[in-house]
Amino acid sequence: MASGIKPQVEQGDSDLVVEDDKMYRNPTEVKMSQIVLPCHANHRKELSVGQLLKWMDCTACLSAERHAGCSCVTASMDDIHFERTIGVGQVVNIKAKVNRAFNSSMEVGIEVSCEDLYSNQQWKVCHAFATFVARSTRAEKICLKPLVPCTHKEQLEYSMAAERRRMRLLHIDIMKDLLSNKTFQWSPSEEGQNEQLTVPTEKTRVESVELVLPPHANHQVNTFGGQIMAWMENVATIAASRLCNAHPTLRTIDMFHFRGPSQVGDRLVLKAIVNNTFKNSMEVGVCAEAYQGEESQRHINSAFMMFEVLDEDGKPCPLPPIRPEPLDGSRRYQEAIARKKIRLDRKYIISCKQTEVPLSVPWDQSNQVYLSYNNVFALKMLAARTKWTLSSEKNNVRLYTLEENQTLCFRIESEVNVPAARAFLLLSDLCCRPEWDKLYKQCELIIQVNDDDFIYHVLTPSVSEGGKVQDFILLASRRPPCNSGDPYVIALRSVTLPTHPPTEDFNRGEMLCAGFIIYEVSKSVSKISYYNQTNPGVLPYISTDIAGLSSSFCYTFHSCSQYLLENRTRHSVLSDTEI
Repeated sequence: MASGIKPQVEQGDSDLVVEDDKMYRNPTEVKMSQIVLPCHANHRKELSVGQLLKWMDCTACLSAERHAGCSCVTASMDDIHFERTIGVGQVVNIKAKVNRAFNSSMEVGIEVSCEDLYSNQQWKVCHAFATFVARSTRAEKICLKPLVPCTHKEQLEYSMAAERRRMRLLHIDIMKDLLSNKTFQWSPSEEGQNEQLTVPTEKTRVESVELVLPPHANHQVNTFGGQIMAWMENVATIAASRLCNAHPTLRTIDMFHFRGPSQVGDRLVLKAIVNNTFKNSMEVGVCAEAYQGEESQRHINSAFMMFEVLDEDGKPCPLPPIRPEPLDGSRRYQEAIARKKIRLDRKYIISCKQTEVPLSVPWDQSNQVYLSYNNVFALKMLAARTKWTLSSEKNNVRLYTLEENQTLCFRIESEVNVPAARAFLLLSDLCCRPEWDKLYKQCELIIQVNDDDFIYHVLTPSVSEGGKVQDFILLASRRPPCNSGDPYVIALRSVTLPTHPPTEDFNRGEMLCAGFIIYEVSKSVSKISYYNQTNPGVLPYISTDIAGLSSSFCYTFHSCSQYLLENRTRHSVLSDTEI
């Protein structure tokens, strides 16, 4: 190649990146393309979701094994929302790559799109995150090699994989908290349902057995995870059909969680039942259990699937209410309501684009995990942007700005002779911020949610002379590094609390996204970057700095540096042992 000439990336091919005059492609990336044949389709001549799950699981497993260098098994697959269906004759394109490796497990991101060969159109079908565990042929436990992200997108996915793992581990606790809330202790009788119009859940119960044969096994002679998921989808569809006496469409799957392995020769018992119906959708619970001979059944997997019935125009039809059986049926009925609340929280808080989410989202214990995730995700997304412009620099303090999509963001950064862990501890305690930031007149801790999330009431000076003091209700989410090289993160965003409504005494302000990202430069030096995605309530405080008419940002950051240096050994409200 001639000197000075760089290769061009094909338009629309985001998998290839030019780096050091070479085409870079993620080494763990695996692609699969399949044309949908009649044998893959359901009665509507659309690709069966069960078949799609097989292909997705296979592609993700190959990606995991490419990184691990050994056999891997599916541990779980996160929620999947199917945006489109795929018809016979169309092409399914599946792309999987490892986002992050932990000790013996790794997260694999899966993207599914569809291609029409005649119109040359492509569209997104779904995306998912699967967790795989590396398994050795010998007894010792495998420790995976770390994954080194190269591109900005890979670095962001690498960083957020830790947050998604955190959510998975807390999912059971969220369910328990919701079910203990009296708001969710509902029953059909309380809703005034006419029993003559309800459908008994027993009518929808399905039980089916499958004998696991060699064609159902993977290369480790375990039952292929994708095959189990396909069988589960099949019985769930039958249960949904029995309720509505029609052909339902699967829209969403809650997390598949594999609790144990299954082998060739197992009898796999699949059970499904409708747990609850809502206005235009229904939840079907499905589980898989395995046994051989006279042994007791082993719980292999559980999942919850949301179905709709579509009319000729593709619009959801209303569904009849159900009449659950006593005890277990009532429990499943209430749990379905709690899961719907969780799904709405995830869709509203996590899945929406940043511009679609209101500045202040109502906080409660049930959506705390998702608000915390969104808080950290938004800050890391802001930090990952690349088109920052240096606006001014004074005394080694740099002010950067970024204007994108009619939104102005700024970043202030400098190096401080304080260890990163200590800087993180001191800056995490917002109650101490008035000591160095003149824009924080007062800061009160309202709720300590857990060791990493706190809600504060902050007072700031009036924007105009003689005006009202502004107040903010801020959720602060702090994250120490998971691995060496990761930054410390302190993310801030506005929330609303029923105990602290706006009052006439203050002008309630809102903060969309702000916070600190702290990198360790050496054992005694840290690089501190403060980010803020401005809105009309925040912009007046920094507009003169951005216009070059003031250098108050330099003074504030200098005060921050002095505060950190003076308190390198002081104990704050948050102890060092919490890091």
